[in-house]
Amino acid sequence: MIQYPVIDPVALQLGPLSIRWYGLCYLAAILVAFYLLQRRLKTEQSPLTEAGLESFLTASVLGVVFGGRIGYILFYDLALLWERPLFIVSIWEPGLSFHGGLIGVLVACAITAKRSKVRFLAVTDFIAPVVPIGLGFGRLGNFINAELWGRVTDVPWGMIFPGAGPLPRHPSQLYAIFLEGVLLFFFLQVARKRCLILGQVSGVFALGYGCIRFGEEFFRQPDAHLGFIAWGWLTMGQLLCLPLILLGGILLFSAMRRKTDASIS
Repeated sequence: MIQYPVIDPVALQLGPLSIRWYGLCYLAAILVAFYLLQRRLKTEQSPLTEAGLESFLTASVLGVVFGGRIGYILFYDLALLWERPLFIVSIWEPGLSFHGGLIGVLVACAITAKRSKVRFLAVTDFIAPVVPIGLGFGRLGNFINAELWGRVTDVPWGMIFPGAGPLPRHPSQLYAIFLEGVLLFFFLQVARKRCLILGQVSGVFALGYGCIRFGEEFFRQPDAHLGFIAWGWLTMGQLLCLPLILLGGILLFSAMRRKTDASIS
């Protein structure tokens, strides 16, 4: 059993302004992802120019923040829409949905593809390999905030989180940092070098993340106000992963068919 190492979620206090680790984690993710994409612009064939990448960065940040916020409200806490209507713009408060943020990033990809006059899947294939960086840093922010903890467990590394009662729980945020952040990142680096057919890398990401997140949810405590939404075990996170898994499968199947057709012709 491990006691949670209490960390002040506020990294720096400047008068009335609080700079939180959660926000710094997202800032770090954006900077690292942008740096890696810029490097690839110089060393690989890319669908985007540097100006197109900078335009995408701006659009994607807005997509993550507001898409994540709207997704959180729609998927997890619809009551906030009338109880706290300003919550949607209170970006300094926790409360983002990955699936909503992903939709926001896809909108940014569509806008960038149209402006750059390239195919949508070419943009998503280029961007997908750095998405796990945001996932990993985001889960680190969750851990620092001592939120989204796991279910009660008796494993030796079970952790007692403040506000979660006296029983040890799975440190599910740490699982997610490794699986969504580290493992998926390295898997996608291999995929981007070997998967040369349009849509393949996007398919690997969608299928890979969907399966990883679906499995993680078995260790993560369901949201208290939602609980299990079906069959005594299905969570909202798992339900939202099903379309991603299906989409990933469709993209990979379509890519395989195009490869087969090309080899036959």
